Amino acid sequence: MRIAERRPDPASAVLGALALAAATALAPISAVAASPPPAAEVRPAPPPPTATVRSELPTPAGAPPTIALTFDDGPDPRWTPEIVAALQRHGAVATFCMIGKQADGHPELVRAVIAAGMRVCDHTHSHDEDLPARPDATRTEEVVGTQHELVAIAGGPVTYYRSPAGKWSPPILELAAGAGMQPLGWSVDPRDWAHPGVAAIVGSVQRHVRPGAIVLLHDGGGRRDQTVAALDLLLPWLKERGYRFAFP
Repeated sequence: MRIAERRPDPASAVLGALALAAATALAPISAVAASPPPAAEVRPAPPPPTATVRSELPTPAGAPPTIALTFDDGPDPRWTPEIVAALQRHGAVATFCMIGKQADGHPELVRAVIAAGMRVCDHTHSHDEDLPARPDATRTEEVVGTQHELVAIAGGPVTYYRSPAGKWSPPILELAAGAGMQPLGWSVDPRDWAHPGVAAIVGSVQRHVRPGAIVLLHDGGGRRDQTVAALDLLLPWLKERGYRFAFP
């Protein structure tokens, strides 16, 4: 007696094909999930801070011309977002030297500055221009206490300190460096805080900028519409001349 040949059930064949297709589709996902994450980019650690004011960037021979833009006295709810937007329009980065009481009032702006790829600098809590003459405890609170405030808001390190009005003393320099912050000065000051006019701000930077310059501008402390307008003229001009933008 011959056994009749058994033919596959069409429905079973379809289900089997679907199962095979699903297994094939899932295989790459499983392989990716099981593979180790790519190695993080290795970058040299920044040099430790020194108890001297950094007013210019190092300019290695053969390196492209580079400058650092800095903005003081914010964050300001009107002007800081406009300045960040101008920087982003032109592919530039900057360091924002923030006053503690301003940061306390607008923590969302601190985080927005960081999220935009910028950095934050400690500019004291109250912008006391006579800080060098204050008692030790007051200096410590204004410098180190504000650093702690900014770190708590920003969620990351704060490694620069700028004294109000650029007034320094050996104790303040040591205090900043001891807290892991590089004292930060400037070499180009177009005095935008005095509202000299857009043309005056642009012309001053164009005359004085050079490779390694640290440029002082402002995003707080008053109206900064002239600064915003100047950036839209200055940043393309600088890029046309080969300048790059870096952190101090």
